[in-house]
Amino acid sequence: MVGRRISSICVALGFIVVSGVCSVAIADSAGQILSDTGLQGGLIVHLNCGDGTLTADLGAGASYLVHGLDPDAGDIQSAQGHIDSSGLYGRVTAQEYDFDGLGRLPFVENLVNLIVSEVPVSVPMAEIMRVLAPEGTAYIHNGTGWVKTVKPRPAEIDEWTHQLYDASNNAVSHDTVVAPPRRFQWLGSPMWSRHHDRMSSVSACVSTGGRVFYIIDEGSRMSIQLPSKWHLIARDAFNGTILWKKPIASWVTNMWPAKCGPAQVGRRLVAIDDRVFVTLGLDGTPLSCLDAATGSEIWTSKSTAMTEEIIYSEGTLFTMVKDGDPNSTLWNDYRTTERWLWDARDRASDLFPWDGANRKVTAIDPASGAILWQTETPVAPLSLAADSDQVYIHNGTGIVALDRSDGSEVWTSGPVALQSPLSPKNGSTLVVYDGAVLFEGMDSGRTITAVSTVDGSFLWDDSHAKTGHHCPYDLLCMDGKAWVGDIAGGGASAVFTGWDPNSGQILTQTPLDVDALWMHHRCYRAKGTDNYFLTSRMGIEFVDPKAEQHWEIHHWVRGSCVYGIMPANGLIYAPPHDCACFYQSQLFGFCALAGEHTDPLYPQTTPAISRLEPGPAYGEPDGAEPGTQDWPTYRSDRMRSGFVDSVVPSELELEWQMQLEGKLTPPVIANGRLYLASIHKHTLYALNESGGQMDWSFIAGGRIDSPPTIYKGRVIFGCADGYVYCLRATDGAVIWRFLAAPQVLKMTSFEQVESVWP
Repeated sequence: MVGRRISSICVALGFIVVSGVCSVAIADSAGQILSDTGLQGGLIVHLNCGDGTLTADLGAGASYLVHGLDPDAGDIQSAQGHIDSSGLYGRVTAQEYDFDGLGRLPFVENLVNLIVSEVPVSVPMAEIMRVLAPEGTAYIHNGTGWVKTVKPRPAEIDEWTHQLYDASNNAVSHDTVVAPPRRFQWLGSPMWSRHHDRMSSVSACVSTGGRVFYIIDEGSRMSIQLPSKWHLIARDAFNGTILWKKPIASWVTNMWPAKCGPAQVGRRLVAIDDRVFVTLGLDGTPLSCLDAATGSEIWTSKSTAMTEEIIYSEGTLFTMVKDGDPNSTLWNDYRTTERWLWDARDRASDLFPWDGANRKVTAIDPASGAILWQTETPVAPLSLAADSDQVYIHNGTGIVALDRSDGSEVWTSGPVALQSPLSPKNGSTLVVYDGAVLFEGMDSGRTITAVSTVDGSFLWDDSHAKTGHHCPYDLLCMDGKAWVGDIAGGGASAVFTGWDPNSGQILTQTPLDVDALWMHHRCYRAKGTDNYFLTSRMGIEFVDPKAEQHWEIHHWVRGSCVYGIMPANGLIYAPPHDCACFYQSQLFGFCALAGEHTDPLYPQTTPAISRLEPGPAYGEPDGAEPGTQDWPTYRSDRMRSGFVDSVVPSELELEWQMQLEGKLTPPVIANGRLYLASIHKHTLYALNESGGQMDWSFIAGGRIDSPPTIYKGRVIFGCADGYVYCLRATDGAVIWRFLAAPQVLKMTSFEQVESVWP
């Protein structure tokens, strides 16, 4: 395909993925810095990184992402070489940057966990605080000793510890920083989830202590019929660094049909402060308590092997445990027999209705895993909730309040309607708010019923519009009101109605006030904050019931099927999706999205002339043009024809091979050299065409995701650091570098540091 030269030799290029990195002993200074600052994973920025020795040592652990900065080009070249020789380049990087001269750091705000400098810096502390993540640390030597400064966590941002925010099941955060998205905070892998028409790849997502925890299927996206690879993954909440992974042996079958949930599976993950409570399997796997920083096991409760739901309330875990009947029908017993997806959806919904059998409501000491008490009773899916006084469930007939101290029944309400049969894609909606237990049982009348938390007495009921799409109904309590929006279908009115939670009086209604293309709501529940309802009739809609203009739409981002999105830490987290409903303009990957920049200098576009940086080879005469049988650019020529006028022998023999590390770009060839890049190692290689030996290599400031173009002795390529590079073809010397981005500003993207404008 490529022509005479490349086709007459079988070069071993392709995609070579390195599964690990070389082990590097942590130097005493790096270990002491990490110990003194208490950092157990995340993004480290090393100012004045010098030859990169400490930079590499700081990044020796797999849970760290490290970026070195130094104003000296020679030091950076040495640092890059040292880091590369350590086998760490990509996760650990170095870049030339005069932070002292500019007085600012090249990062979006709230990104970095630790800033280290072994010498004093003149960057203002306000600038250091701007880029530090909440509870991040600056650790700077002032000439006589180390000075440690910790950025406080703002009271205005909130966590999201349960599937539905907290033990009250009210999916409304108190985060007042979350706002309509204007920029990335970080972007993580995978680029896509597995399949739109089968089991959602993301089952649960929660956040506490500056970390995000989620359950995801990392199986092959080539075919949904290939096996699942379920993991519990922990990331840093502010930069997305992967902190640890735990395998999950068995979860819902990957062939489970679309729009079928199961809605209950997301209730198996709760994170509180420095602890994660989870079942690391679907059925027969006991409840485990993990260290949030490392993922190591703290305890496992052997008597909770069929835990279906977990909540945490004021120092106590409450779980819903099913008896381990080996003859019971389980979700993983489902097998696809239908050709038509929607037939499969309907059959799966019919196969696994709630059985109405007894469960054990279990109180557990979160410190030790000891069982405090158990009560046997039927418990409708998604109905387990708690406040400071009691634990609440729906037993299939009505609402029941249990005493927190011993599980005894405090009261039982009168009959409260519940859909029957209740399919796994659905579930009850029980919310505890302002002295009332509000319940929506998905009955045919779509009825909200409210009873008193004091004695279970009836307060009110009312019908409401349809919400969601093949998922439990919404019930969001905010600003002293219980809200439901008419948002299910493309033609729905979108009016949000707010009831007084104790009297049932309709207090207000919020109409739709934008003209837009609508589809049915996505296949997950809406969520909210104290300022916004977060719906998904198309992408993410921010609905502010108190503003003059209520609706603001964002068709270009939405959450993952079944789970949806998470508003926490001042950000919107949108896990990866594979949505076929509106894929023309959707963002991909695991997106953490922020509101407007608080940096008054953003964006600071520099004059074009100052963005051109001449190199040592600048001004030299042109070199040779590529030959007519060369392949000097991607797909051969500027027409991207994929053609060259060259004879390819029918019989090929291996002439040479070269082993290169990492995922590689396609090659190009011109004037006796073959050029290609190791994408994630930021490295461009020039190999001799005749023997395959490496003539030279060049480490750029970010990923090089495409092959270069060879033109008149120049090697030209774009880079994820925001620059376009031009190198001398004979030896890789820099001719010039041009800042194509408006300014040098970095975030984390797919677990590396790179430009906001790659």
